[in-house]
Amino acid sequence: MTGPWTDWNHVLKVDPDKDLVGDETFEDVCQTGTDAIEIGGTLDITADKMQRVVDACAEYDVPLYQEPSNPGVVVDDEALDGYLIPTVFNAKDAFWITGAHKEWVRIENGMDWERTHTEAYIVLNPEASVAQLTDANCDLAVDDVASYAAVAERMFGQEIVYVEYSGTFGDTEKVQAAHDALDDCTLFYGGGIHDYDSAYEMGQHTDVVVVGDLLHDEGVDAVRETVEARATR
Repeated sequence: MTGPWTDWNHVLKVDPDKDLVGDETFEDVCQTGTDAIEIGGTLDITADKMQRVVDACAEYDVPLYQEPSNPGVVVDDEALDGYLIPTVFNAKDAFWITGAHKEWVRIENGMDWERTHTEAYIVLNPEASVAQLTDANCDLAVDDVASYAAVAERMFGQEIVYVEYSGTFGDTEKVQAAHDALDDCTLFYGGGIHDYDSAYEMGQHTDVVVVGDLLHDEGVDAVRETVEARATR
């Protein structure tokens, strides 16, 4: 598996529905040292909000990806390096496994398949918006998480497995189990990364740490600390 994410340690996820801190700009965001910026969110996302962030980041030399929460917010922009499309493997609502994806293909007049990639999400925080939206079964044991990861890679050919705790620091045993179950697939982890220490700790159990809320809550200096923690990988 040879996607660019195989060389990443850190991804910064920008929620287009949230503001930056103080007078910080997207130039500041793009200069944090992150390996890539992923533009996405769960609630109140529109194509216009997505486009605003794409436009603001386009001139800077950092890989830029969109993670659309539904087909209606996808933007067609050459500034994007690609699209990372979540498919929630433990969703009880099949719309979030293949249904939304089918709709995107149906309504799109020619998919940009070369730039379109999927992320096999395993959502584990039941209080998170993404868990509630997708009706995810978050009551998973360690071996359940490992098995989902193996299914994603071996049966569905996924290049990215994404363990998502969104809003809280996750169970490192479960994250490690997902990592151990994978051979070539890249493991992303997101949730509760709020400083150098949390980024460093979770970085021992995953390939890529995803930082999101920290940007909007504390700003780019705090994000840089998490980038520095991952540089010790």
